[in-house]
Amino acid sequence: MAHPADARAGAREWAGLVVLTLPVLLIAVDLTVLGFAVPALSEDLAPSSTQLLWLVDIYSFVLAGLLVTMGTLGDRVGRRKLLMIGCAGFGVASLLAAYAPSAGALIASRVLLGIAGATLMPSTLSLLRNMFRDEKQRLVALAAWGSAFSAGSALGPVVGGLLLEHFWWGSVFLINLPLVALALIALPLLVPETRDPRPGRFDLPSAALTLLAVLPFVYGIKSFAHGDGPVCVPYLLAGLVFGALFVRRQRRLTDPMIDVELFRIRRFSAAIGTNVLVVFVMAGSLFFIPQFLQLSEGLSPLRGGLLLLPGAALSIAAGFFAAAAAQRAGLRRLIAGGLATAALGYALITALPLADGPTLLAVAFCFVSLGAGTVMTLTNGIVLDTVPPERAGAASAVSETGIELGGAMGVAVLGSVLSSAYRRGLDPVEGVPGRVLESARETLGNALHIAASVGGDTGRALASAARDAFERGVQFTGAAGAVLLVLATVQAWVLLRPAPGAEGQVPGREGAKGAGRIGGTDGAASADGTDGAVAAGEEQSRGGGRERETHRPG
Repeated sequence: MAHPADARAGAREWAGLVVLTLPVLLIAVDLTVLGFAVPALSEDLAPSSTQLLWLVDIYSFVLAGLLVTMGTLGDRVGRRKLLMIGCAGFGVASLLAAYAPSAGALIASRVLLGIAGATLMPSTLSLLRNMFRDEKQRLVALAAWGSAFSAGSALGPVVGGLLLEHFWWGSVFLINLPLVALALIALPLLVPETRDPRPGRFDLPSAALTLLAVLPFVYGIKSFAHGDGPVCVPYLLAGLVFGALFVRRQRRLTDPMIDVELFRIRRFSAAIGTNVLVVFVMAGSLFFIPQFLQLSEGLSPLRGGLLLLPGAALSIAAGFFAAAAAQRAGLRRLIAGGLATAALGYALITALPLADGPTLLAVAFCFVSLGAGTVMTLTNGIVLDTVPPERAGAASAVSETGIELGGAMGVAVLGSVLSSAYRRGLDPVEGVPGRVLESARETLGNALHIAASVGGDTGRALASAARDAFERGVQFTGAAGAVLLVLATVQAWVLLRPAPGAEGQVPGREGAKGAGRIGGTDGAASADGTDGAVAAGEEQSRGGGRERETHRPG
């Protein structure tokens, strides 16, 4: 399909893309820098093991629960306006987090960061979707957008490591402020305002149902990972019930918050599911690897961050490689290959006793990052291309909700798996009373602090036993992540199969020659199980989207 000249982005759009990467950098830096601050946090604020997990994942829980609401709100009030409000709120919340006096106060600050962060990701993706209408240009823009996340993942540990070696742990949150200031200045100058010109009524009950569905469900999974089987059941059931009520309400609304018909498109649903699993294991690795490097291996935050830098750089390169290779190599092959590469990285983690720990983890993280960078560029392209421009905010929010849920569950589940394996693996140490040992089983940081206070042979024995138990926990967690990624590889290979003759085309060009872009049909039943009328209607809606979408240049 030929693209009209006015569909191609110009210099202002590419400059605007650079600005849109700043909020992504904010989120990535905030996620990765906290992992390296955990040891300092543990020493200063003395959180329990449960509080420690909440400190890391409450941000993602709140963010995931509000993403759909904020994405839909941006479609109505203006995506750039909402993005600027979110950036300002993120800066204020960062200040509160930096000077939090207790673990509870820091958790509350992270909640505020999650509320502000929920406005950032769907706004950036939906603005990108409307700025880059040419499919090939959009895939390159998505690679740049994804590389910003990888760059933030790289900068977070390195910059955070430098700060932690010279300042207190709260300084890691202050690095958000320059990015916030730059974004607030540049957004009005380079990024055009867009909104849905006929968005319909904003449905508050639907917004409430998203929170009521997401939060108890994720908490139930977290409880299950902790081994609290009976406790998790009512939370899981509550999440499922409210989720069913949400879906039912969307089907009956004239202007739904989420067009649930999108999930009838097999490739859309498969791309969302793949993103969830990839971010699940990526977030999990960024939770336990920094702790292992600093607490078990005794590396400084800066050295630990530098060890992860090659992996982050590979993730950036992988995104651009995937965008360039999509036509020639084929989406399904690249996605399945990326997942298998990440699975190999997790499998390497199980070999910790057989090799130098820091080096092995650095290599393993390279494989995980290489695979994740490849996969997420392509799956995000699939997701964005299935919707008309005027619904970009809501659809982007669906994608980002899946991503943030994956991140939250990755920290919660894999972090809980590691915590459980550590507690069970720390055997009694001669000379250490049972009550003291139970405190040592809370976290490795607690154990090392207790060992230092005990001192002598007993303290050294406790520290050695705790490090060994943590290493075995990391091994077990690596095996669990590898299994999940193998399952994701199989799922992607089966569900992301293209329509006949489409392999090797970029997202949105999967249909056979002369067919509609979604599902590869022209009014008939599609190869992916999508009703032909639905596909044709979406194609018609997309075709008129450029004229209906409201753009405001300044």
